[in-house]
Amino acid sequence: MRTLLLSDLHLGSASRTDLLSRAHVRERLLEAVSGADRVVLLGDALELRHGPPRDALAVALPFFAELGRALAGAELVVVAGNHDHALIAPWLARRSEEPEPRELGLENFVSASDASPMLAHLAHAAAPARAVAAYPGLWVREDVYATHGHYLDCHLTLPTLERLSVGLMCRLLARPPASFASVDDYEAVTAPLYAWRQSVAQNARTTSILNGVATVDAWNALRRSRRGPSRASASANGAAPARRRSFADAGRALRRRALVAAFPLAVAALNRAGIGPLRAEISVSELRRSGLRAMAEVSHRLSLDGSYLVFGHTHRAGPLAGDSDPQWADLAGVDDGAGEGARLVNTGCWTYDSAFLTSRPGESPYWPGTCVVVEDSGPPAIERLLLDRTPEQLRAVA
Repeated sequence: MRTLLLSDLHLGSASRTDLLSRAHVRERLLEAVSGADRVVLLGDALELRHGPPRDALAVALPFFAELGRALAGAELVVVAGNHDHALIAPWLARRSEEPEPRELGLENFVSASDASPMLAHLAHAAAPARAVAAYPGLWVREDVYATHGHYLDCHLTLPTLERLSVGLMCRLLARPPASFASVDDYEAVTAPLYAWRQSVAQNARTTSILNGVATVDAWNALRRSRRGPSRASASANGAAPARRRSFADAGRALRRRALVAAFPLAVAALNRAGIGPLRAEISVSELRRSGLRAMAEVSHRLSLDGSYLVFGHTHRAGPLAGDSDPQWADLAGVDDGAGEGARLVNTGCWTYDSAFLTSRPGESPYWPGTCVVVEDSGPPAIERLLLDRTPEQLRAVA
Protein backbone atom coordinates (compact mmCIF):
# COMPACT_ATOMS: atom_id res chain seq x y z
CA MET A 1 0.00 0.00 0.00
CA ARG A 2 1.43 3.36 -1.02
CA THR A 3 0.59 6.28 1.30
CA LEU A 4 1.50 9.85 0.46
CA LEU A 5 1.62 12.35 3.32
CA LEU A 6 1.82 16.12 3.00
CA SER A 7 1.36 18.88 5.52
CA ASP A 8 1.03 22.63 5.97
CA LEU A 9 -0.82 23.63 2.82
CA HIS A 10 -2.36 26.66 4.62
CA LEU A 11 -5.02 27.04 1.93
CA GLY A 12 -6.66 30.44 2.17
CA SER A 13 -3.65 32.21 3.66
CA ALA A 14 -4.12 35.98 3.63
CA SER A 15 -0.45 36.37 2.71
CA ARG A 16 -1.04 34.42 -0.53
CA THR A 17 1.84 32.06 0.21
CA ASP A 18 -0.37 28.96 -0.24
CA LEU A 19 1.07 27.53 -3.45
CA LEU A 20 -1.66 24.93 -3.96
CA SER A 21 -4.16 27.70 -4.55
CA ARG A 22 -2.60 27.94 -8.05
CA ALA A 23 -3.26 25.51 -10.90
CA HIS A 24 0.28 24.84 -12.13
CA VAL A 25 1.45 23.83 -8.63
CA ARG A 26 -1.62 21.65 -8.06
CA GLU A 27 -0.91 19.82 -11.31
CA ARG A 28 2.48 18.71 -10.04
CA LEU A 29 1.04 17.35 -6.81
CA LEU A 30 -1.87 15.63 -8.53
CA GLU A 31 0.58 13.76 -10.76
CA ALA A 32 2.21 12.28 -7.66
CA VAL A 33 -1.14 11.59 -5.99
CA SER A 34 -2.46 9.56 -8.91
CA GLY A 35 -0.27 6.59 -7.97
CA ALA A 36 -1.16 6.56 -4.27
CA ASP A 37 -3.57 4.20 -2.50
CA ARG A 38 -4.06 6.73 0.28
CA VAL A 39 -3.31 10.42 0.81
CA VAL A 40 -2.93 11.93 4.28
CA LEU A 41 -3.24 15.69 4.78
CA LEU A 42 -1.21 15.91 7.94
CA GLY A 43 -2.53 19.12 9.48
CA ASP A 44 -2.88 22.80 8.62
CA ALA A 45 -4.45 22.00 5.27
CA LEU A 46 -6.60 25.11 5.80
CA GLU A 47 -5.56 28.48 7.18
CA LEU A 48 -8.32 29.29 9.67
CA ARG A 49 -6.41 31.89 11.69
CA HIS A 50 -6.17 34.61 9.06
CA GLY A 51 -9.88 35.27 8.64
CA PRO A 52 -13.37 33.78 8.44
CA PRO A 53 -13.63 30.10 7.42
CA ARG A 54 -15.41 31.09 4.21
CA ASP A 55 -12.16 32.63 2.95
CA ALA A 56 -10.23 29.40 3.44
CA LEU A 57 -13.06 27.27 2.09
CA ALA A 58 -13.25 29.33 -1.10
CA VAL A 59 -9.69 28.21 -1.85
CA ALA A 60 -9.82 24.73 -0.31
CA LEU A 61 -13.00 23.39 -1.94
CA PRO A 62 -11.67 23.49 -5.55
CA PHE A 63 -8.45 21.84 -4.38
CA PHE A 64 -10.32 19.07 -2.54
CA ALA A 65 -12.46 18.48 -5.63
CA GLU A 66 -9.39 18.05 -7.86
CA LEU A 67 -7.67 15.90 -5.26
CA GLY A 68 -10.72 13.64 -4.96
CA ARG A 69 -10.84 13.11 -8.71
CA ALA A 70 -7.13 12.32 -8.81
CA LEU A 71 -7.53 9.74 -6.06
CA ALA A 72 -10.28 8.02 -8.05
CA GLY A 73 -12.03 6.45 -5.07
CA ALA A 74 -8.97 5.92 -2.87
CA GLU A 75 -8.84 7.07 0.75
CA LEU A 76 -8.22 10.65 1.87
CA VAL A 77 -7.32 11.06 5.55
CA VAL A 78 -7.47 14.54 7.08
CA VAL A 79 -5.56 15.18 10.30
CA ALA A 80 -6.22 18.51 12.02
CA GLY A 81 -3.34 20.74 13.03
CA ASN A 82 -3.15 23.89 15.11
CA HIS A 83 -4.21 26.24 12.27
CA ASP A 84 -7.23 24.11 11.30
CA HIS A 85 -8.09 22.55 14.65
CA ALA A 86 -11.70 23.57 14.02
CA LEU A 87 -11.96 20.62 11.61
CA ILE A 88 -12.02 18.25 14.60
CA ALA A 89 -13.04 20.57 17.48
CA PRO A 90 -16.81 19.74 17.40
CA TRP A 91 -16.07 16.03 17.80
CA LEU A 92 -13.68 16.75 20.67
CA ALA A 93 -16.32 18.94 22.31
CA ARG A 94 -18.89 16.13 22.14
CA ARG A 95 -16.38 13.80 23.81
CA SER A 96 -16.20 16.18 26.74
CA GLU A 97 -19.96 15.83 27.22
CA GLU A 98 -19.75 12.06 27.73
CA PRO A 99 -20.16 10.91 31.37
CA GLU A 100 -16.96 8.86 31.28
CA PRO A 101 -15.06 9.49 28.03
CA ARG A 102 -12.34 7.01 27.24
CA GLU A 103 -8.76 8.19 26.95
CA LEU A 104 -8.19 9.95 23.65
CA GLY A 105 -5.24 7.83 22.57
CA LEU A 106 -2.94 8.14 19.57
CA GLU A 107 -5.37 7.17 16.82
CA ASN A 108 -9.04 8.01 16.44
CA PHE A 109 -10.78 7.61 13.08
CA VAL A 110 -13.87 9.79 12.78
CA SER A 111 -16.28 10.16 9.87
CA ALA A 112 -16.16 13.56 8.20
CA SER A 113 -19.75 14.32 9.21
CA ASP A 114 -19.02 13.49 12.87
CA ALA A 115 -15.78 15.47 12.90
CA SER A 116 -17.29 18.83 11.92
CA PRO A 117 -19.68 20.44 9.40
CA MET A 118 -16.67 22.07 7.75
CA LEU A 119 -14.91 18.76 7.16
CA ALA A 120 -18.17 17.23 5.93
CA HIS A 121 -18.33 20.03 3.35
CA LEU A 122 -14.77 19.30 2.24
CA ALA A 123 -15.41 15.56 2.12
CA HIS A 124 -18.40 16.10 -0.13
CA ALA A 125 -16.23 18.13 -2.49
CA ALA A 126 -13.58 15.37 -2.48
CA ALA A 127 -15.93 12.64 -3.72
CA PRO A 128 -15.37 10.06 -5.15
CA ALA A 129 -12.43 9.87 -2.70
CA ARG A 130 -13.42 8.39 0.65
CA ALA A 131 -12.60 11.15 3.14
CA VAL A 132 -12.21 10.45 6.84
CA ALA A 133 -10.68 12.30 9.80
CA ALA A 134 -7.96 10.96 12.08
CA TYR A 135 -6.85 12.64 15.29
CA PRO A 136 -4.34 13.38 16.68
CA GLY A 137 -2.73 11.07 14.14
CA LEU A 138 -2.71 7.59 12.68
CA TRP A 139 -0.58 4.50 12.36
CA VAL A 140 0.32 4.51 8.67
CA ARG A 141 2.09 1.22 9.19
CA GLU A 142 2.85 -0.86 12.24
CA ASP A 143 6.10 1.04 12.74
CA VAL A 144 5.15 4.42 11.23
CA TYR A 145 3.06 6.93 13.17
CA ALA A 146 2.01 10.27 11.65
CA THR A 147 0.70 13.41 13.37
CA HIS A 148 0.79 17.13 12.63
CA GLY A 149 3.36 17.83 15.33
CA HIS A 150 1.72 20.77 17.11
CA TYR A 151 2.25 19.16 20.51
CA LEU A 152 5.95 19.99 20.18
CA ASP A 153 5.11 23.62 21.03
CA CYS A 154 4.76 22.49 24.64
CA HIS A 155 8.48 21.67 24.76
CA LEU A 156 9.91 24.22 22.32
CA THR A 157 12.72 26.45 23.60
CA LEU A 158 12.18 29.14 20.95
CA PRO A 159 10.00 32.01 22.25
CA THR A 160 7.38 31.94 19.50
CA LEU A 161 3.89 33.30 20.11
CA GLU A 162 2.53 29.74 20.09
CA ARG A 163 5.11 28.59 22.61
CA LEU A 164 4.45 31.54 24.92
CA SER A 165 0.70 30.97 24.74
CA VAL A 166 1.10 27.30 25.60
CA GLY A 167 3.50 28.13 28.43
CA LEU A 168 1.03 30.59 29.92
CA MET A 169 -1.80 28.06 29.66
CA CYS A 170 0.35 25.43 31.40
CA ARG A 171 0.94 27.88 34.24
CA LEU A 172 -2.74 28.81 34.53
CA LEU A 173 -3.83 25.16 34.61
CA ALA A 174 -0.91 24.04 36.79
CA ARG A 175 -0.03 21.38 34.23
CA PRO A 176 3.72 21.53 33.54
CA PRO A 177 4.80 19.82 30.29
CA ALA A 178 7.32 17.81 32.31
CA SER A 179 4.35 15.88 33.73
CA PHE A 180 2.68 15.03 30.39
CA ALA A 181 2.19 11.35 29.65
CA SER A 182 -0.84 11.19 27.32
CA VAL A 183 -2.62 12.83 24.40
CA ASP A 184 -5.21 14.20 26.81
CA ASP A 185 -2.47 16.09 28.68
CA TYR A 186 -1.43 17.87 25.49
CA GLU A 187 -5.01 18.60 24.43
CA ALA A 188 -5.85 20.12 27.81
CA VAL A 189 -3.40 23.00 27.29
CA THR A 190 -3.50 23.41 23.50
CA ALA A 191 -7.15 23.00 22.50
CA PRO A 192 -8.38 26.09 24.45
CA LEU A 193 -5.78 28.24 22.68
CA TYR A 194 -6.79 26.97 19.26
CA ALA A 195 -10.47 27.59 20.01
CA TRP A 196 -9.75 31.18 21.06
CA ARG A 197 -7.60 31.89 17.98
CA GLN A 198 -10.31 30.44 15.76
CA SER A 199 -13.05 32.48 17.40
CA VAL A 200 -11.06 35.71 16.90
CA ALA A 201 -10.80 34.99 13.16
CA GLN A 202 -14.43 33.92 12.82
CA ASN A 203 -15.80 37.18 11.46
CA ALA A 204 -12.87 39.32 10.31
CA ARG A 205 -9.25 39.23 9.15
CA THR A 206 -6.76 39.03 12.01
CA THR A 207 -3.78 41.30 12.65
CA SER A 208 -0.13 40.43 12.01
CA ILE A 209 0.41 39.64 15.70
CA LEU A 210 -2.21 36.88 15.68
CA ASN A 211 -1.61 35.49 12.19
CA GLY A 212 2.11 35.02 12.71
CA VAL A 213 3.46 37.69 10.35
CA ALA A 214 4.76 39.83 13.22
CA THR A 215 6.60 36.83 14.69
CA VAL A 216 8.41 36.18 11.41
CA ASP A 217 9.23 39.88 11.03
CA ALA A 218 10.70 39.99 14.53
CA TRP A 219 12.71 36.83 13.89
CA ASN A 220 14.09 38.30 10.68
CA ALA A 221 15.07 41.52 12.45
CA LEU A 222 16.89 39.61 15.17
CA ARG A 223 18.61 37.34 12.70
CA ARG A 224 19.78 40.25 10.51
CA SER A 225 21.16 42.04 13.53
CA ARG A 226 23.24 39.00 14.50
CA ARG A 227 24.64 38.69 10.97
CA GLY A 228 25.13 42.44 10.44
CA PRO A 229 23.96 44.34 7.34
CA SER A 230 24.00 42.54 4.04
CA ARG A 231 26.59 43.48 1.43
CA ALA A 232 23.85 45.00 -0.72
CA SER A 233 22.53 47.19 2.07
CA ALA A 234 26.04 48.12 3.23
CA SER A 235 26.92 49.16 -0.29
CA ALA A 236 23.78 51.21 -0.60
CA ASN A 237 24.37 52.88 2.73
CA GLY A 238 27.94 53.66 1.78
CA ALA A 239 26.91 55.19 -1.52
CA ALA A 240 24.29 57.45 -0.06
CA PRO A 241 25.30 60.29 2.26
CA ALA A 242 23.94 59.97 5.79
CA ARG A 243 21.92 63.16 5.39
CA ARG A 244 19.86 61.52 2.62
CA ARG A 245 18.73 58.56 4.72
CA SER A 246 15.02 58.66 5.25
CA PHE A 247 13.45 59.05 8.64
CA ALA A 248 11.63 55.77 7.98
CA ASP A 249 14.93 53.89 7.57
CA ALA A 250 16.32 55.48 10.69
CA GLY A 251 13.19 54.58 12.61
CA ARG A 252 13.34 50.96 11.51
CA ALA A 253 16.99 50.73 12.49
CA LEU A 254 16.23 52.20 15.91
CA ARG A 255 13.37 49.77 16.51
CA ARG A 256 15.57 46.86 15.43
CA ARG A 257 18.33 47.87 17.86
CA ALA A 258 15.78 48.18 20.65
CA LEU A 259 14.40 44.73 19.84
CA VAL A 260 17.87 43.19 19.84
CA ALA A 261 18.72 44.77 23.21
CA ALA A 262 15.41 43.81 24.84
CA PHE A 263 15.14 40.26 23.48
CA PRO A 264 17.47 38.41 25.91
CA LEU A 265 16.08 40.41 28.83
CA ALA A 266 12.53 39.46 27.85
CA VAL A 267 13.47 35.78 27.53
CA ALA A 268 15.10 35.85 30.97
CA ALA A 269 11.97 37.44 32.44
CA LEU A 270 9.74 34.80 30.88
CA ASN A 271 11.91 32.05 32.33
CA ARG A 272 11.69 33.62 35.78
CA ALA A 273 7.91 33.75 35.38
CA GLY A 274 7.81 30.01 34.76
CA ILE A 275 6.82 30.23 31.08
CA GLY A 276 10.04 28.56 29.86
CA PRO A 277 12.49 27.05 29.62
CA LEU A 278 13.29 29.34 26.69
CA ARG A 279 16.51 30.31 24.94
CA ALA A 280 17.51 33.61 23.38
CA GLU A 281 19.25 31.81 20.50
CA ILE A 282 17.37 32.30 17.21
CA SER A 283 19.82 30.97 14.61
CA VAL A 284 18.63 28.75 11.77
CA SER A 285 20.44 25.77 13.30
CA GLU A 286 18.77 26.35 16.66
CA LEU A 287 15.42 26.67 14.90
CA ARG A 288 15.96 23.17 13.52
CA ARG A 289 17.35 21.61 16.66
CA SER A 290 14.75 23.13 18.96
CA GLY A 291 11.95 21.63 16.88
CA LEU A 292 13.63 18.23 16.76
CA ARG A 293 14.31 18.18 20.49
CA ALA A 294 10.71 19.13 21.20
CA MET A 295 9.24 16.51 18.84
CA ALA A 296 11.54 13.87 20.27
CA GLU A 297 10.26 14.80 23.72
CA VAL A 298 6.66 14.33 22.55
CA SER A 299 7.49 10.94 21.04
CA HIS A 300 9.12 9.82 24.25
CA ARG A 301 6.19 10.91 26.43
CA LEU A 302 3.66 9.24 24.12
CA SER A 303 5.68 6.00 23.98
CA LEU A 304 6.53 6.26 20.30
CA ASP A 305 10.20 5.43 20.75
CA GLY A 306 11.53 2.95 18.22
CA SER A 307 9.00 3.95 15.55
CA TYR A 308 9.22 6.26 12.60
CA LEU A 309 7.41 9.48 13.51
CA VAL A 310 6.24 11.54 10.52
CA PHE A 311 5.21 15.11 11.31
CA GLY A 312 4.94 18.60 9.82
CA HIS A 313 4.28 21.85 11.67
CA THR A 314 7.82 23.31 11.50
CA HIS A 315 7.79 23.57 7.66
CA ARG A 316 11.33 22.18 7.63
CA ALA A 317 11.62 18.98 5.54
CA GLY A 318 14.02 16.30 6.66
CA PRO A 319 16.13 14.45 7.06
CA LEU A 320 17.64 15.61 3.76
CA ALA A 321 21.08 15.01 2.32
CA GLY A 322 23.52 16.63 4.68
CA ASP A 323 21.33 16.23 7.77
CA SER A 324 23.29 14.13 10.24
CA ASP A 325 21.47 11.17 11.79
CA PRO A 326 21.84 12.29 15.44
CA GLN A 327 19.70 15.33 14.66
CA TRP A 328 16.79 13.18 13.53
CA ALA A 329 17.03 10.00 15.62
CA ASP A 330 17.48 8.95 19.24
CA LEU A 331 17.21 12.47 20.64
CA ALA A 332 14.72 11.50 23.33
CA GLY A 333 16.68 8.43 24.38
CA VAL A 334 20.07 10.11 24.22
CA ASP A 335 19.02 12.89 26.58
CA ASP A 336 17.92 10.64 29.44
CA GLY A 337 19.50 7.29 28.68
CA ALA A 338 16.13 5.64 28.08
CA GLY A 339 17.22 3.92 24.87
CA GLU A 340 16.26 4.31 21.25
CA GLY A 341 14.13 7.34 20.41
CA ALA A 342 11.77 7.81 17.49
CA ARG A 343 13.21 8.26 14.01
CA LEU A 344 11.85 11.63 12.96
CA VAL A 345 10.71 12.48 9.43
CA ASN A 346 9.29 15.88 8.50
CA THR A 347 6.95 16.41 5.55
CA GLY A 348 7.99 20.01 4.89
CA CYS A 349 5.36 22.44 3.60
CA TRP A 350 3.55 23.86 0.57
CA THR A 351 3.95 27.56 1.34
CA TYR A 352 6.46 29.99 -0.13
CA ASP A 353 8.04 31.70 2.89
CA SER A 354 10.76 33.89 1.41
CA ALA A 355 12.34 34.60 4.81
CA PHE A 356 13.57 30.99 4.99
CA LEU A 357 14.55 30.46 1.34
CA THR A 358 17.55 31.10 -0.88
CA SER A 359 17.70 31.81 -4.61
CA ARG A 360 18.64 28.24 -5.54
CA PRO A 361 15.70 25.76 -5.76
CA GLY A 362 15.90 23.13 -3.07
CA GLU A 363 18.96 24.56 -1.37
CA SER A 364 16.96 25.49 1.69
CA PRO A 365 15.25 22.67 3.64
CA TYR A 366 12.23 24.99 3.80
CA TRP A 367 11.82 24.86 0.03
CA PRO A 368 8.14 24.04 -0.54
CA GLY A 369 6.58 21.10 -2.34
CA THR A 370 7.72 18.17 -0.18
CA CYS A 371 5.82 15.03 0.74
CA VAL A 372 6.62 11.74 2.44
CA VAL A 373 5.85 8.36 0.84
CA VAL A 374 5.34 5.24 2.95
CA GLU A 375 5.29 1.84 1.28
CA ASP A 376 4.62 -1.59 2.79
CA SER A 377 8.27 -1.84 3.84
CA GLY A 378 11.34 0.33 4.07
CA PRO A 379 11.84 3.73 5.66
CA PRO A 380 9.54 6.65 4.78
CA ALA A 381 10.91 8.43 1.71
CA ILE A 382 10.97 12.19 1.15
CA GLU A 383 9.97 13.40 -2.30
CA ARG A 384 10.59 17.03 -3.33
CA LEU A 385 8.15 17.82 -6.12
CA LEU A 386 8.91 21.46 -6.87
CA LEU A 387 12.66 21.40 -7.47
CA ASP A 388 12.01 22.26 -11.12
CA ARG A 389 10.42 25.60 -10.19
CA THR A 390 12.45 28.77 -9.83
CA PRO A 391 12.02 31.31 -7.04
CA GLU A 392 10.65 33.72 -9.63
CA GLN A 393 7.93 31.25 -10.61
CA LEU A 394 6.92 30.61 -7.03
CA ARG A 395 7.14 34.24 -6.00
CA ALA A 396 4.83 35.06 -8.90
CA VAL A 397 2.39 32.52 -7.51
CA ALA A 398 2.63 33.96 -4.01
